[in-house]
Parts: sequence; C-alpha cells; structure tokens
Amino acid sequence: MELEEKRNSALWIAHTLFDRNKTSGTTANLSFLHDGRIFITRSGSCFGTLAAGDFVEIGADGLSSAGGGARPSKEWPLHAMLYENDPETLSVIHIHSPYGVLWSCIEHDDPRDVFPHITPYLDMKLGPVAEVPYAPPGSDALFKEFHRCLGREKGYLLKNHGPIVGGRTLMHAFECIEELEQTAFVCWELRKAGAI
Repeated sequence: MELEEKRNSALWIAHTLFDRNKTSGTTANLSFLHDGRIFITRSGSCFGTLAAGDFVEIGADGLSSAGGGARPSKEWPLHAMLYENDPETLSVIHIHSPYGVLWSCIEHDDPRDVFPHITPYLDMKLGPVAEVPYAPPGSDALFKEFHRCLGREKGYLLKNHGPIVGGRTLMHAFECIEELEQTAFVCWELRKAGAI
C-alpha cells in the first residue's frame, strides 16, 4: 500500500475505535511501518479528531526525520519494540478500552495467556495475550518491563493500563484489538456471573 492509503486506513481505524467507545480522550496511539520508517500518532492526539497531519515519521530511535514540530506519542518505544521483535508486525495499536482495562486490573493465573479460552475467536485472530507488570505510562520502567516480557505473543495487556497489539496490516491490528476487547467483555461478564 502507498503511504496515503495506509494513512487513510489508520484514520478510519482511529475514528471507528473512538466512535465505538473503545477509547477516549488522548489516551490511544497507533502506528504503521512504511519504507522502514514508523508513522505514529503525535503526542496529545485524539482518535476522535485524528487528521492526516497528526502522524509523526520516526526511526527506531524515536527521532523524527523532519526535526522539530510535533512529538510522537510518548509510548513510541512500545511500538518500536514490537516491530523489532517480530518482522511480520507492520502495524501497532494501543488503546485504553473499557473491558481491556478492567481485565488488566485483576490477577491472572498465567501471565503469558491472560484470557480464558471461552470462544475460539481471539485465538483465531491474535493468539495468547501476555501480561506486562504495572509501571507508569510512558516511563522507562514500563519500557523495561515490556522489553523483558516480549515473547512470541502478538498481543499484550499492560497491567492497570490497557491492551497493545501488533498486526500484519493495519486492518489486521484493528481486527485483533476489537476481538481482544470483545473477549475481555465476555470474560468480565462471565466473571461477574460467577461462571469463571
């Protein structure tokens, strides 16, 4: 895909996630690779009003090729680590979705697979989701914990924070984050009912 097509797809994804109440305010960030460079939402941007100019082009070191101007999301190192960890990852989405956040606040028996296998759909789309211990958002401590927890998983649940997933394409990452949130919803409701 050309850069403009990718950017337009990313804008549709951001607006759709916002409209579906999967994120709010300026808490989410999204990126994609193009010609070996990372295009990531700028610091302080809102998925609901995201525009083409809200993407910052950076290298794996977080530096913008344009210099100055808008700053990338403070959580860009999470994106860079997912790209470096898995060559198949070409897009990353991180949101503070309501049920994903709720599920991140409880204790899990297996930190490498935090969702019960109730329906087959999360496995089909994303596979196991690993937990990353809590550290303040955007902090060096969080980046160290994330790097320590990186494995073969494509999705991670940041403790008391929210989910982040990598996808083979922008739309694949979108489908994965949607399925993760739906699974978190189902699991939460079953937990409330005492079924799990």
